[in-house]
Amino acid sequence: MPITYTTAQSDEELRQIMALQRQNLYKNTPATYQQDQGFTTVEHSFEVLKQMNDALPQIIAKDGDALAGYALAMPRTFGQLVPELVPMFDIVAELDWQGKRIKDYRFYVMGQICIAESHRGQGIFDGLYTAHKEQFSPDFELCVTEVAVRNTRSQRAHERVGFRTIYTYEDYTDVWNVVVWDWS
Repeated sequence: MPITYTTAQSDEELRQIMALQRQNLYKNTPATYQQDQGFTTVEHSFEVLKQMNDALPQIIAKDGDALAGYALAMPRTFGQLVPELVPMFDIVAELDWQGKRIKDYRFYVMGQICIAESHRGQGIFDGLYTAHKEQFSPDFELCVTEVAVRNTRSQRAHERVGFRTIYTYEDYTDVWNVVVWDWS
């Protein structure tokens, strides 16, 4: 069955996102797995994920009824909603891109991307970001996110689809590259 890209429409799909997220959390995976396959950092509660989905549709990849992957979206107004993301939201607002402050662009934050292990290497990462661009480019000029420096698989994948690193910083959880995808 072909992979379909859509938006999360039900509480069950949000729970599937949370389950895939938990499977790939850095605290739930060995270091060797993280180096080879990547990892997720933030664990969203159902309430937060529901608020995110109400604000901006969450993009998912489906293989029949099974979740093959997801790429979360957060409006900039959610900067204080997830404690682990507060440093990034604070930093992003003050960064420059193409001679202008990012806060002066119409931008959103890509909150996290994850592909089910059984579906990796099938182009789903790129497909999720294509779906993001189709969904959000009418309303936004930039997609901004951060990638842990040690998550080299994710960094390479983000660069492949068009993200550029504009800043590196360290917080209480990791060392991060802030990356921007410019659609303007």
